[in-house]
Amino acid sequence: MADSSDSSTPARPSAPSADRLADRPVYVIGGGPGGLAMAYALRARGVRAIVLEKSDGVGASWRRHYDRLRLHTTRRLSALPGLPIPRRFGRWVSRDNVVRYLEKYAERHELEIVTGVEVSRVERPADGSGWLLHASGGRELTGGAVVVATGFNHTPRVPDWPGLEEYGGEFLHAGEYRNAGPYAGRDVLVVGVGNTGAEIAVDLVEGGASRVRLSVRTAPHIVRRSTAGWAAQYSSVLVRHLPVGLVDRLARTMARLSVPDLSAHGLPRPGTGLYSRAKEGAVPVLDVGLVDAVRKGRVEIVAAVDAFEEGKVVLADGTRISPDAVVAATGYARGLEGLVGHLDVLDERGRPVVHGARTPQNAPDLYFTGFTNPISGMFRELAIDAERIARRVARSAAGRNSPIPG
Repeated sequence: MADSSDSSTPARPSAPSADRLADRPVYVIGGGPGGLAMAYALRARGVRAIVLEKSDGVGASWRRHYDRLRLHTTRRLSALPGLPIPRRFGRWVSRDNVVRYLEKYAERHELEIVTGVEVSRVERPADGSGWLLHASGGRELTGGAVVVATGFNHTPRVPDWPGLEEYGGEFLHAGEYRNAGPYAGRDVLVVGVGNTGAEIAVDLVEGGASRVRLSVRTAPHIVRRSTAGWAAQYSSVLVRHLPVGLVDRLARTMARLSVPDLSAHGLPRPGTGLYSRAKEGAVPVLDVGLVDAVRKGRVEIVAAVDAFEEGKVVLADGTRISPDAVVAATGYARGLEGLVGHLDVLDERGRPVVHGARTPQNAPDLYFTGFTNPISGMFRELAIDAERIARRVARSAAGRNSPIPG
């Protein structure tokens, strides 16, 4: 594994011709699971791949997650191509073991990784062939293709709540939360009921917070992570190609059988279908203790946050509360605008218009992986994407090397 001082980092060739694209490396931006899987899959097909990672090691986003985090997908269905996750890591792999696995993955496959290099912009070079990457330290790197794998959880997103800038209380994004230690004996409001918000609320309860409230704008679908040994991921994989309406009906029946009605506690069953909402990016909450905590009153469900005013939090129902700390589990932005926004490859929400082995019509040889949130498991889909993109890149490189007929 190389670091940012690696003198072998390719320099920008001067005025290369299009027929030499096959001699250029493929640059993979991001050293998380998607980027590492991509580099391995390309190398396995004889394509040189260089991973550019802005931090000082692989799996940077996983290192920053809260302590109790585990994969909600099974060990067997979360392995990246070419290396199983060790059985000793258990069925639900912990954050620290995910990091160990990613480090071992890079080492085992001898991936070419340059750390401490942040890519700020991707554009066409002057001769129109390949891609030119502007990176930290004044680097200009030219590649035959580029795979953007900077991750789903890139830039913390906080709603533009009125009064937040003047709020004097303790406020942090979930990306800064590590464990319940600093909040023992304190009143904490968690904003957002995705998987992160739900798990942080449970962590606070188990860690000794005196009061935990969970602010909810839209009631989520809640699914047992495992029922009688059958992981929810197995069902998600089986149904992902079925009609959306059919999956919605199946999920509604399963929810009634496996998850108690929490309407009396402020969490009614959603009126929209599980798969319908997943297609829009709202994955279900996998229960790791939230249901019991809500039923026992240890986590109180409150209305959505509307504003911050005079040191208090104003909720949508008009209630004004004064928690000791507010944890905003309000998600992340993809952060791709500066990198590729000028190429007209993002939709109105800042997401790539295509992903996987497909490339934008106006940007051939530019690929995106890891920017969807599939119910079948992020690691599994990253592995599948890597293989598909690598095949496409290898075919494209072979085509450039072929003689021109006639």
